[in-house]
Amino acid sequence: MSAGELDDAARVALEAAAFRQLLEHLRERSDVQNIALMELAGFCRNCLSKWLHEAAVERGAALELDHAREHVYGMPYAEWKARYQAGPKLPTPG
Repeated sequence: MSAGELDDAARVALEAAAFRQLLEHLRERSDVQNIALMELAGFCRNCLSKWLHEAAVERGAALELDHAREHVYGMPYAEWKARYQAGPKLPTPG
């Protein structure tokens, strides 16, 4: 069966499953910084958060951007940044 032969419910269910798998993968790969994702793929975790929020707004669902970000990151954004976001690389003296 090709993707074009799927009914809308099946297509949406498969896309949702793939999205959940992407989120799980990104949560497991906290070593991959958003800037690296942006440079290589043209999107990052923050982009996914914004897209999720925008989809909710388009459908009239009450999902604040902070809550969408927490859903994508698997924890509050500030907590993720404190745990995993690498700081700027400073030159070593000498």
